[in-house]
Amino acid sequence: MIEVSRFSDKKAAVFGLAGSGLVTARALVAAGAEIVGYDDKAESVAAAAAAGLPTGDLREGDFARFAVLVLSPGVPLTHPVPHWSVKRAQEAGVPIVGDVGLFDEERRARLPGLRLAAITGTNGKSTTTALLGHILATLGEAAQVGGNIGRPVLDLEPVPGVAVVECSSYQIDLAPTLAPDVGALLNLSPDHIDRHGTFANYAAIKERLVAASGIAVIGIDDADSRAVADRLEAAGKIVRRIGTFETADEAARAIGNGVAAVGETLFEIVDGTARDVGTVHGIGSLRGRHNAQNAAAALAMAVALGHTAEAAAGALATFPGLPHRMEEVGREGKVLFVNDSKATNAQSSRQALQSFSHIYWIAGGVPKAGGITDLADLFPRVDRAYLIGQAAADFGATLAGTVEAAQCGTLEAALDAAAADAGASAEGGVVLLSPACASFDQFRSFEHRGDRFRDLVAQRLKRGGDT
Repeated sequence: MIEVSRFSDKKAAVFGLAGSGLVTARALVAAGAEIVGYDDKAESVAAAAAAGLPTGDLREGDFARFAVLVLSPGVPLTHPVPHWSVKRAQEAGVPIVGDVGLFDEERRARLPGLRLAAITGTNGKSTTTALLGHILATLGEAAQVGGNIGRPVLDLEPVPGVAVVECSSYQIDLAPTLAPDVGALLNLSPDHIDRHGTFANYAAIKERLVAASGIAVIGIDDADSRAVADRLEAAGKIVRRIGTFETADEAARAIGNGVAAVGETLFEIVDGTARDVGTVHGIGSLRGRHNAQNAAAALAMAVALGHTAEAAAGALATFPGLPHRMEEVGREGKVLFVNDSKATNAQSSRQALQSFSHIYWIAGGVPKAGGITDLADLFPRVDRAYLIGQAAADFGATLAGTVEAAQCGTLEAALDAAAADAGASAEGGVVLLSPACASFDQFRSFEHRGDRFRDLVAQRLKRGGDT
């Protein structure tokens, strides 16, 4: 654990007592801070108190007695309206920060041997974070992986090495002084507009991470991220561009300095000259063009941290991949079952749809802005769709006349129907859970949704084995 010494002998309010909030509270207490922890859920307050952490009702008393409000990233800071705890802090002139901001301030103040490689973007953050951690560990670095990917950053060990941290827009928004040694912005597309108000606000928060980084690694496959790279380079920032291209010559012209994926081949580009350094061919955990971009980003960051591109590329083959991200969870004859529950927006589902053909697509949940209209060019890859959750009717209307769609309602019904149809097809196919939606109408999280899909597939395969 990394103790938050900055607030030793000071009073701190901690709002949000789920996973990262509990770790933050412990890190503050361990450093000698006097905290009051609170949550809108009574059971979370009770669990924190049972764990020996000081709690109290932050709705009462003088908020000005606190030196800081440490806010969980899941709590609204600005939109749709600031949370009541945010309003109380602002009225009292109390600064608001999150655990990532506290971590980085502690790291730079008293742990100079712990470097920070931070990754953000709309899609691909978790895979790139895990992949960079894997590469660094394979190359002998003391690498720790945390942040939005699962392990709270203050739970990392205060030892020399590299902290590889996935940063969501919520976490960056609560870390105004965040300054990574190496930062990556993978891509930008509309997401979390409900929490940031506009796409421009969302993109500006993401840009802050790379703008404050010692070396900025930026994807240029989309126009908004490319504009960020241009702005930072014009301002004198060290920028390493990454992207996917049709030819090495095209890549060399566009990248200048960085790493490019040309098909499945990875090229390091230095001063406009491209050099083949490795491949993602045959690596199941890095299937698809989007994963080639993720690999390029991880290589560029590894190079920025002092490793050679060839050595970094050599570590790709042993990357096991991540659950819920194009995860192959079973096969039944001609039918492959793929769990892509992490696809919570259309752009993320695009990556999976591009990677397969003869798709029996399970989609739906809580829709994001625009639904699946932007995926129309990929509908010919879908043999049939199976729709669930709140988005089912709207998705059915979008697919009408192009893809036959079944209104299934639940994941269980969708899986049964999709598996039956794929199994009856002469070609077989891929039963793909790639919802293009958030999960909260029927599941606690995308992980819960993906775990349920995996369990249902396992039960189906077991029944088939018993007959």
